[in-house]
Amino acid sequence: MTGARQPQRRAFLAGGLVTTAALITGCSSKTDSTPSASPAAAATGASPSPTTRPDSPWTAFARLMDGNERWVDGTLQHPDRDPERRELVSQEQDPYGVILSCIDSRVPPELLFDTGLGDLFVLRTGGQVVGPVVTGSVEYGPLTSGTPLVVVLGHQRCGAIKAAYQALSDGKTLPGNLQAISDALRPAFRETVKSKHPDPVDAMIRIHVKQTSAALRSNKDLAPLVAKGDLAVVSAYYSLDTGKVEVLTGAPAA
Repeated sequence: MTGARQPQRRAFLAGGLVTTAALITGCSSKTDSTPSASPAAAATGASPSPTTRPDSPWTAFARLMDGNERWVDGTLQHPDRDPERRELVSQEQDPYGVILSCIDSRVPPELLFDTGLGDLFVLRTGGQVVGPVVTGSVEYGPLTSGTPLVVVLGHQRCGAIKAAYQALSDGKTLPGNLQAISDALRPAFRETVKSKHPDPVDAMIRIHVKQTSAALRSNKDLAPLVAKGDLAVVSAYYSLDTGKVEVLTGAPAA
């Protein structure tokens, strides 16, 4: 974590939010860099953990995208997944990214970005829709431990968004609490209808992640961090066919 951000973060922590959140969720954070893997880990063939925790939006973004390239190419390093890493983060954590993605079983963020224990805060909801609790969970990392990157990740052939698109098109109600997902996707549906895209479901997926990231970027608590360059909120799209993450909006500058 850079020295320039420490005073502001410490002042925020003094307000007691971290203590309260930790008591409720058991989540704690730290600012130390991650040491390299032990000789024992190297001897077993485990890849070494990165030596430093990314402390800027660009370095966090670059590490995620490098990991996705390895996922696409099949050159995985499996960082931060050995017993030493487990011990290191057992008491404290300091993730460098927040990923808001879908519950889809084919889109596990830790795998498709080739990350490990303690690297990411991950939230997964149907169609990556948000509400107060989800938004608060996204805010947790940036506001309490200076996590510099948020990625809203949609994906190809999203079943939740397809179901919502069909229901909204037909004026039907989805069963149970699935209707809440459909209701949350209405703004994306309206824009999709206006766009008259040949593949409306895929267009709605992309529109929704752009809308969600824009809303988080302008969030009253996150917007000041974005304005200062301490946080980037990125919208992205994952291809089930290729494994590649396509950045749509909000990529930080190097």
